[in-house]
Amino acid sequence: MAFFNAVFYQPLLDALILIYKYLPGHDFGMAVITLTVLIKFVLYPLSAKGIKSQKALQDLQPKIKELQEKFKDDKNRQAKEVMDLYKKEKINPFSGLLLLLVQLPILFALFKVFGDGVKKMSGVDTTFLGMINLTEASVILVILTGATQFWQAKMMTPRHGSGQAPAEKGKPDFSSMMQKQMLYFFPAFTVFILWSMPSAIALYWLTTTLFTIFQQYITLRNQKHGAI
Repeated sequence: MAFFNAVFYQPLLDALILIYKYLPGHDFGMAVITLTVLIKFVLYPLSAKGIKSQKALQDLQPKIKELQEKFKDDKNRQAKEVMDLYKKEKINPFSGLLLLLVQLPILFALFKVFGDGVKKMSGVDTTFLGMINLTEASVILVILTGATQFWQAKMMTPRHGSGQAPAEKGKPDFSSMMQKQMLYFFPAFTVFILWSMPSAIALYWLTTTLFTIFQQYITLRNQKHGAI
């Protein structure tokens, strides 16, 4: 815990205070947004790689479904064929998880900074735009965060007719059903989590989501035009 505080928590808390001190207007909400954007820029290469990996896995789903159907009676052969497909397409199905694990210490530290750290600050006006006290929950920021989370998930959801393998007649397409459930589950879960938390966390989450939406647009556009 001492290592975590020394390496992650305290430097981020000090950076937030420093930004607040020198930022014109001394708006604490703008300091939170600035720190969040700076962190996102530092993690930009990792995030871009994760977005490309997620999109590649989605594009590969029709072929994976074909293999699963073709070798449905031989699970070992099915697993081997799917892994061979990943190798052929040069895709690591676990890259998204690895990237998340790399970022987890920073994410935990930021949550602690915008939660406990904000409450312990003295001589700091913790309002955003002079209206929202970031040490308390804010329904407005929570709803906005949930809406942008839905928008982000929608961007990464494959559209019908975009190369997806059609479901067999009379059989439910469990993959599509799961994608739809996740599309609504994560925004709802976000709202549930943030509902009673300090709104500094909601503002951080909102800023992160908006930045990610922008990054997804840029990354996928460049990928589409071959500028990777």
